[in-house]
Amino acid sequence: MHATPTDSNVPAPLDVELSTQDPAGPTEPGKRQKSLTIGAVCKALAQEFPDISISKIRYLEDQKLLTPRRTPGGYRLYTQGDVARLRTILRMQRDEFLPLRVIRQELAAGRSEDATPVPGRTGRDGARAWRPSVSVREASGALYSIDDVLEETKAEAKLVRELEEYGVVKGELRGGVRYFDETEREIIAAVAELARYGVGGRNLRVFRSSADREANLLQQILAPALRSRNPERRKEAVEALENLAAVATHLKHLLLIRDLRKIVR
Repeated sequence: MHATPTDSNVPAPLDVELSTQDPAGPTEPGKRQKSLTIGAVCKALAQEFPDISISKIRYLEDQKLLTPRRTPGGYRLYTQGDVARLRTILRMQRDEFLPLRVIRQELAAGRSEDATPVPGRTGRDGARAWRPSVSVREASGALYSIDDVLEETKAEAKLVRELEEYGVVKGELRGGVRYFDETEREIIAAVAELARYGVGGRNLRVFRSSADREANLLQQILAPALRSRNPERRKEAVEALENLAAVATHLKHLLLIRDLRKIVR
């Protein structure tokens, strides 16, 4: 039997730009668009995104965020449009901390690389403007069965049980079947990615305790306004909560990067 080719064992000569016609749109007469192998895409984006990897690009493809074409031999080829889309996705993850579900919605709504806001830019009032990375308002209410979650996130059932055991996710039992909301599904997807590097459920207590402390701090800051009976004041408080969460998340990201740089020196 012949082995099916995978991008991890692409021969060296293929791990460079390939000249081919871009099927995504018209090109100038006599000019051919460049396509890249997955390895070449990693190299092209490595300077801006040092943690980019072939496995991460594959994961985004599994999540239906990328659709590169395939050669007859089964190798992925990425157009310049695919690379721009990937760059937009990575920036939304890095700069805005958006979950994949929200990124998918942003892209479907026509979000492009040029429209990607930069955290910390100046707002109209002279203060820094931050795009909330999450919404604390009611979610869509959609629930996903454990089987659906396992299929979509590629997580193992044992890992989900660990997350339940350590209180990272709770789910909801209906008719003997465990269901999870959108946020918990995204948590499981993120943990499944960490699990590839040996991070287990018990290791996540540090994340949960950190999140609990941050939530308690923000609650103390805005508690009076959040409990207000004035609908307008409460609405402003919720918006302020989301803004503070974005700032706190970005600060935590910067502190983490600072500490990680010490490790690699």
